[in-house]
Amino acid sequence: MPTLDEARRMIFARARTLGTESVELIESLNLVTAEDIIAPWDMPLCDNSAMDGYAVRTADCTPEARLRIAGTITAGAFSDIPVEPGCAIKIMTGAPIPSGADAVVPFESADADGEYVAFKSPVGYHEHVRLAGSDLRRNENVIPMGTVIRAPEISMMASFSMSRVTVFRRPRVAILSTGDELVEVGQPVAPGKVVDSNGISLAAMVKECGAIVQMLGIARDTVASHIEKMTIGLQADLFITSAGVSVGERDLVKQVLTGLGVSLEFHSVDVRPGGPTTFGVKGRCLVFCLPGNPVASMIIFAELVKPAIFKAMGYRRVLQPAVRAILQENASKRPGRTKLLRVRLKYNGDKLLAYSSGEQTTGMLKTLLRADGLAVLPAERSSISAGEEVEVHVLSNNVLMHQEAI
Repeated sequence: MPTLDEARRMIFARARTLGTESVELIESLNLVTAEDIIAPWDMPLCDNSAMDGYAVRTADCTPEARLRIAGTITAGAFSDIPVEPGCAIKIMTGAPIPSGADAVVPFESADADGEYVAFKSPVGYHEHVRLAGSDLRRNENVIPMGTVIRAPEISMMASFSMSRVTVFRRPRVAILSTGDELVEVGQPVAPGKVVDSNGISLAAMVKECGAIVQMLGIARDTVASHIEKMTIGLQADLFITSAGVSVGERDLVKQVLTGLGVSLEFHSVDVRPGGPTTFGVKGRCLVFCLPGNPVASMIIFAELVKPAIFKAMGYRRVLQPAVRAILQENASKRPGRTKLLRVRLKYNGDKLLAYSSGEQTTGMLKTLLRADGLAVLPAERSSISAGEEVEVHVLSNNVLMHQEAI
């Protein structure tokens, strides 16, 4: 039974990027560049005005000077009229600096009177001028391969007039729920039946990662149904099943996967919740068999499956962010197995505090709903006292957004 860290190492040894693809720029958000993005030109391309004002020669801008306004350059326009001695040219933000000019004086710092303008204060050399190449130089490696694409990267590539970018291919992730007791979301629920919330919650988590979801529905408790659904699932890049991984007579998942040629790397993980988790490989397909309990299923997804998806997508940092926080209540556990405690996080001054988000049995879904992270209680400990510092795996980017009701 591997520890959580050992299970991750086994998974990472099998996870690989999946080739590359060219996508529309707007579709590249949160994907990873599979090429260096090289600046095709200087940015700015030419000297241009940082303000609406007057393009001038600083040598002319003495306190007593009145300069003749010789013309106007609007944004997007170009003028080959130079700024002659004793003259100024009205210029708009972003417009190219005309030859002869070496500074821009904002309108609010100037006194215009008909065809002439004077200035209220001294004018500095290159004041309010954005020099060519001051942001980027031609042939500069602006966005290295392996960069996660955010809005700033999209803005930069758009500035180079790129409409497409080469990224590491998004994995296709097949999801299968198992069990005769399950009914599809939206269907009537009879006594003894359970809504298949796992399928849709796992699909949501896959989409949150940026991968492609393939939902296979529900495999009933027959070998034939499992074989039919799993044969399709094994054609994906990652295949996730939920439930059916214990030792009951209807827990068919591992039996059928083995029969379909899946090499099972481990059958359980030394962690709670989520211990009965199986990982296997068939060809390029990574197989994750998660517990049927929704809380355990989502926690193991966050700890093991999500990092594998990120690694397949080319991410360098694949693990959830980890922080140190001060536990606010006593916590107990059985020694010998790591426990993941659902907690809320809140700052008190410069100290990060961790509060239990509620009842920690795996049947309590609302406790996960309220959680910002998972406090890691080490395997060798049987109790953690309030006031001790613990490692917390952050579950959400909005980790500190929980606020008390006003």
